[in-house]
This record gives sequence, structure tokens and C-alpha cells, in this order.
Amino acid sequence: MTLMPSRPLSIQIAALLAALFFASVCGAQNDEFQEAQKLFRAGQHAQALERVDVLLKSSPKDARSRFLKGLILTEQNKTAEAIRIFSALTEDYPELPEPYNNLAVLYAQQGQYDKARSALELSIRTHPSYATAHENLGDIYAKMASQAYDKALQLDKGNAGAQTKLGLIKELFSSSGKSMKPSATKAEPVAKVATASPAPAIKPAPTATVTPQPAPSAPAAAAPPPPVPTKAAKPLADPTSTEVIKAVNGWAQAWSNNDVNAYLGYYAKDFRTPQGEQRGDWEASRKARIAKPKKIEVGIEQPKVSVTDAKRVSVTFRQNYNSPNLKVSGMKTLVMVKNGDRWQIQQELVGS
Repeated sequence: MTLMPSRPLSIQIAALLAALFFASVCGAQNDEFQEAQKLFRAGQHAQALERVDVLLKSSPKDARSRFLKGLILTEQNKTAEAIRIFSALTEDYPELPEPYNNLAVLYAQQGQYDKARSALELSIRTHPSYATAHENLGDIYAKMASQAYDKALQLDKGNAGAQTKLGLIKELFSSSGKSMKPSATKAEPVAKVATASPAPAIKPAPTATVTPQPAPSAPAAAAPPPPVPTKAAKPLADPTSTEVIKAVNGWAQAWSNNDVNAYLGYYAKDFRTPQGEQRGDWEASRKARIAKPKKIEVGIEQPKVSVTDAKRVSVTFRQNYNSPNLKVSGMKTLVMVKNGDRWQIQQELVGS
């Protein structure tokens, strides 16, 4: 019994190159990138690679150009070099799920399903609602299962159960005819960076008073006058939401100011690090990332607070990150807890 043949794997690029996570910049450099992108789409990979290499000489950390180079190398069947490109992107930009996903596709092409699985799990941990990575992970598990069933049949050729299961997996892949899905993000410009301010408290409108009118003298009691309708007062702004949004804006401002100590001060002692690493290792990584760019702008848009109880909330917002080498816009959720008189971050969820 032989292993189920791998389906052909390829990386589609139609929506990647102008993706939300790698937004365009203005000027001559962007024109050069667009030209390289056109050449790549036209199948002129050698010419596209020349253009990208020129861009990377002037901006070696530019995420878009590096991502495009990884795609070009993939199409040229230079898998080892493409893996190095995407691996470096995951190290420099660990919050982005696409490089992990495409790295998994390349590993799967080589039959390295354990590595592909690990890359996809990191992609999902970074972006829990990333459907493409979830589907690809299912494919990887199916391929690994086929290997296990095949091994079982090699050891016991009469194992009818393993033979039936292996047949089902083969039928699944042959009927779908689809390859593992690469990253594909709808093109969308990055919104202008703007920090939302807490909503001011709304003053209640005055309530109209009713002056009773004396009833006329009569043998029978007169009907009382109809009540004058009163205007309902507007509710006051939720003080908890105001405090939480103020804390989130302060966190974003400390990040923008490259103020590492103030930034880390917004994280609770029991903060759950994104990849389960030690708190000290995570802090060292964040210090390096925040101190490295000369200019960072972090904006918070449309924050929405969901109160669990008096000392625990979740706040969801669009985060706009802008530095010389990267522009990123995406949804984020912070789980926050109140310690003393401060709201601090206990967990970060990207894409929620």
C-alpha cells in the first residue's frame, strides 16, 4: 500500500500583494513595487525578481517587497530560499498570520507535515478567526492520518478498518481536487490613523414639572387633568467603559512614543503571552520591536467595551499600526482586568 499522493500545492497571489497587512506607500518606491507586481502576475518572474531586489537594496526590511520575493521564489521552484524569506518574516512580524500560512504550504509541498502543522498552529494563535489556516490545518491532519493508516496496513495487511479509512481520505482529496489554500486577503487601504477619545458624559435633560390645577366646585368630583408628558433623561456614559478606553488609548500612546516601560506597565502580572513563552522572553522581544523603529504610530478606532463583571472587561477595536517599514490595520480584542485603580491587559487576541 502506498501513501496517498499529495495534491498539487501552489500559492495564489491575486489578493495578497495589495493586502490589508501590507498596505501601499506613496512615491517612487510604490511605483516600482507596483511594476514588480505586474511583472509577477504576467509570469515574468525573473524581471519581477530584479525589480524587487532593487527595492530591497534601499529598504531591506520592507515587508511587501520581502513577501513578494518569497512568492516569486516559490513560483521559480526555489523552495528553500522561499522558506527562508517567509521564516524571516515570521520572526520580524510575528503578529501577521499570512507568512506562517504560506510557510506551511511550502513545508507541505516537501511532505514535512509536522512543520506545516506547527506553522499553521502559530498562524491560528496569531489570528484565531483565520479560516484559511484552520482549513489548511484540517488538510494537514488528513495527510498525516493517511500516513498512519498506510503504516498500519504495512504492518497488518488484513486490517479492514485502516483500509476503509485510508480509502475515505483518498476519496476526500480526489473528489475535492483543491490544493491547500494560501493566504488570500481582500485588498483594502489602511485607514487613517486616529486615536479615539472617550465619549464625554451626557448631561441629563431637565424634567418638566406638572402644576396641578384646582378642580371646579361641583356635586361630582371632576376628572383630573391629563398628565403632562415628561421628556426622558439621557443616560450617563458608563464610567467603566470610559476608564477602559482611556487605558487603551494610553497603551497605544506609550507604544507610539517608543516608551517601553510605560507600554509594558499596561500589562497585568498574569498576562497570557501570545505563544506561551516566558514573560521575560516576551518582554525582551517587545522591547526590541518597540525600540527599533524610529517612528511608530498606533491608532485605535471604534473601541467597543463588553463588561464581564466589575473587574473584567473585553474591548474590541481596529488597530492601525504605521512605521517606516510596515503599515498594518486589523481588528484586535484586549481582555482587561482591574488591578487597584488601573485597567491592565491580561490577554491579546488578534483578528477578534
